[in-house]
Amino acid sequence: MELSTLDYSFIVVFFSIVLFIGVYVSKKSGASSSEYFLSGRTMPWWLLGLSMVATTFSTDTPNLVTDIVRTNGVSGNWVWWAFLLTGLLTVFVYAKLWRKSNVSTDLEFYEMRYGGKPASFLRKFRAVYLGVIFNVITMSAVTLAAIKIGGIMLGLEPWVTVVSAGLITVTFSALGGFKGVVYTDFLLFFVAMGGAIGAAYYLVNIPEVGGITALMANENVADKLAIVPDFSNTKALITLFIIPLAVQWWSSWYPGAEPGGGGYIAQRMLAAKNENHAIGATFFFNIMHYALRPWPWILVALASLVVYPDIASIHEAFPNVAVDKLGHDLAYSAMLTKLPSGLLGLVLASLIAAYMSTISTQLNWGSSYIVYDFYKQQINPNASEKRLVAVGRISTVILMVFSAALALLLQNALQLFEVLLVFGAGTGLIFILRWFWWRINAWSEITAMFASGIISIILKLTAVGPFLFAAETGVFPDWAEYPFVVLVTTVIWLAATFMTQPESKEVLQDFYKKIQPGGPGWSKVIKEAKDENVEIVNTKEKWSVPAGITAMLLGCVLIYSCMFATGYWIYGKTTNALILTAVAIVSGFLLARAWNKMKDHIL
Repeated sequence: MELSTLDYSFIVVFFSIVLFIGVYVSKKSGASSSEYFLSGRTMPWWLLGLSMVATTFSTDTPNLVTDIVRTNGVSGNWVWWAFLLTGLLTVFVYAKLWRKSNVSTDLEFYEMRYGGKPASFLRKFRAVYLGVIFNVITMSAVTLAAIKIGGIMLGLEPWVTVVSAGLITVTFSALGGFKGVVYTDFLLFFVAMGGAIGAAYYLVNIPEVGGITALMANENVADKLAIVPDFSNTKALITLFIIPLAVQWWSSWYPGAEPGGGGYIAQRMLAAKNENHAIGATFFFNIMHYALRPWPWILVALASLVVYPDIASIHEAFPNVAVDKLGHDLAYSAMLTKLPSGLLGLVLASLIAAYMSTISTQLNWGSSYIVYDFYKQQINPNASEKRLVAVGRISTVILMVFSAALALLLQNALQLFEVLLVFGAGTGLIFILRWFWWRINAWSEITAMFASGIISIILKLTAVGPFLFAAETGVFPDWAEYPFVVLVTTVIWLAATFMTQPESKEVLQDFYKKIQPGGPGWSKVIKEAKDENVEIVNTKEKWSVPAGITAMLLGCVLIYSCMFATGYWIYGKTTNALILTAVAIVSGFLLARAWNKMKDHIL
């Protein structure tokens, strides 16, 4: 496949603008570590919300969605759609708590909530564990997708894709810092969204597919359209729907959907002007992420089943692709080769935008952990602001190199999705409860982290690990395995919690006074402070969690009904679409009222 002059023009202009933004903001971003990693905490909700959406576009996400749709149908996406629940819990309960903490990274929270050597160890260890290991794994999945796109669409060798795409990304990320990332995300959002929609519209209407009506009727597609799994298929229902909604959303740590907030989502909340801007940004992100954005990818995935019904047909069409890179996720890139000149350049630019947005965010977020939570804590506590920025830029480059090297060894996106889910199984409940239950201590988190990892490795080695997706068959694992890991990990960390000493009275009182989490889980601490005539409760601030949970449930109804309605409008099922649209309008009205009441609880 050859690109036209027009296609190259789109790509060159796009690269030029991105690099210009990085260079333009580099001086101000390098003024201090707060500017470099949080842009001085002055960001508005709409810019942060667009940045969150752009960051999670990613090049591996359409590949993953395509893989899921081709193997398990549209309903297979509940494996990640279920994370909307934790997303909205973050919006209406945890966003304001994170912003009030005023920490520089979410790991700094550990030495605010806990005390002593265990808290210090936890902060430093997770700086490396998340900032380096998990971050490199996540970025390697994104880079792997870029390798496949480069191989299918441009015939590039993997190392060529890695070097060319990574070099520009790491340059503007290292120069511009967080401000550069967010400003470029504004551009990347519109480019990526326009490219995804344009590609879906064109590819559904190519002669081989024949339009939306023919697509829906095709024998390869008809049994893949259901948005909810077939209730008569017990295994699919439990594995793809019940387990994600009943267990997975609150029990797993997953980048971008951490229970209680965390990672780069927390970084953006911490960069917001105030609590309301943090809430607005995360709510906007969840609407776009779940209700609207997946459908262009789903349509291309369904169309690919008509053009490339199996892996063999993909291999036949692209014989130069290495055997170890073959998989259903290649179908997305394969379909994009059929785009015409101009639109092809736009879509390629959108894919580059998705790649750069995700990688730049991961680099800045990961290096913030290395700088604040490891380097400054462990190596050089008295480092100047200039030195911290320099370390941030160096660590940005190193993280890019590690992730690129790992990407060259991987085969498909589901491998990484499996690893991330498995190692976070059973830890999510701690991230939810640690704000509202005084008894959780640093040992709770340390035990859960190691227990989850060790149990997962044991199950993996015995070939019965949770979420061991079979790339060859597309079959999900037995439904009982994932809850088993969650149950055992939870029992272990609860036992460790009660077998170890609670955090000191001073640590707990200081935390409550600063955050004002409220609720019955802190009644013991409040009573002790009152008995000692220590004032830790702000009587002007009401407990907002009940109102927040109500808003969360209404938000779930709103976004899920929007998601379903969008799908049914596309499918041409007008009656279902109208009913769900009405549900979305009513739930939106009720949510607006609930939000107005919630604002009375926020100072």
